[in-house]
Amino acid sequence: MNLKEISQPVAKHLDEFNKVYRKSAQSSIALLNTVIRYILRTKGKQIRPTLVLLAAEICGGIREDTYLAATLVELLHTATLVHDDVVDDAATRRGLASVNAIWKNKVSILVGDFLLARGLMLSIDNNHADFLQITSNTVRRMSEGELLQIQKTRTLDIDEKTYLQIIGDKTASLISTCCELGAASVNADAVLRKRMQLYGENLGIAFQIRDDIFDYATRKLNIGKPVGIDVKEKKFTLPLIHSLKNAPQKAAKEAMTLLKDSKSKKTHAFIAEFVQKYGGIEYAMMRASAFSLDAANVIESLPDTPAKNSLLALTSYVTTREK
Repeated sequence: MNLKEISQPVAKHLDEFNKVYRKSAQSSIALLNTVIRYILRTKGKQIRPTLVLLAAEICGGIREDTYLAATLVELLHTATLVHDDVVDDAATRRGLASVNAIWKNKVSILVGDFLLARGLMLSIDNNHADFLQITSNTVRRMSEGELLQIQKTRTLDIDEKTYLQIIGDKTASLISTCCELGAASVNADAVLRKRMQLYGENLGIAFQIRDDIFDYATRKLNIGKPVGIDVKEKKFTLPLIHSLKNAPQKAAKEAMTLLKDSKSKKTHAFIAEFVQKYGGIEYAMMRASAFSLDAANVIESLPDTPAKNSLLALTSYVTTREK
C-alpha cells in the first residue's frame, strides 16, 4: 500500500484537519502570516496527522478533539523543522528554499517559537492538560536527543545503544506522541494508550533507520535532504556504526581518519562504499525490519478494521519506502 491508500480510512478527516491546522497557525502579524503561508505551500506526506487520526479511529472513532490533537502534533513538527534548518544551515526544505534561506535565522527561530507556543496554547485553551503533558515530554526528549547527538558528534564515540537512544528521542518520540494523542483524544484507557504509544515508538525507530540508510545512496534521491549530509556533519548512524565495528581494524581506522575531515565529496564516496562493503546497509535494514515487526505485533490483537489494516501497512511502508 502507498501512503494515499494507507490514509484512505481517514481521508475525509485529513481534509477537516487541514482546515483546523491552517486556522490555528494564523496570526495578526503580517510577516508571520507570510512565512506561514510559505511553509504551508508544501504539506509533506502528512504521516503524523494521519497517524493521529488512524490511532483515534482504531481506539473508538475520530472526534473533534482528534483534529485538535493532530493540529498540535503538526504545529510541533513544523516548528522543529524550521528550527532544524537553522541548526543545520539548510538551504532547502522539500524542494523549496528553506525559511532561514529566505528570511534568515532570526525570523526562522521566532516563527518556530510561535508555532510551538500555538500548539501548547491550543492544549490549554481547550482544557487538555493531558495533551500538554504528552507534548511537553516530547519536546524534552527531542531536545535531549539532539544535544546528545551533538555531544557524540564532537567525540566521535557512538555505539548502537546510544544511536537507538538518540533516534528514539529525536524521531520516534514524536511518532509515538501521534499515536498516544490519537488514543487520548477519544478517551482510550491507559492500557490502550500505552499500546498505541509503543506501536509509534517502534514505528518511529524503524522509520529513522530507513531514513539514515538513504544517506549512503550513490545516486540523488528525492528524500527531502541532500545525500551525504550525515557523513558531512559527522553523524554516526547505524549503517556506519555497524560497518566500523565489522570492518578490519586498518579499514576502520582509515574510515575514521577521513570522517574527521568529512567535507570532501570524495569522503562521502569512500564512506558510502565502506558501509556497503562491510554490511552496514544490510544490518540496518535488518534492524529496521525488526522494529517494524515489533510495531505490528503490538496492535495485532486489536479488532480488524480498515484503520488497523492501514497501521499494519505503515509498518511495511516505513522500511520499504524510497523517499
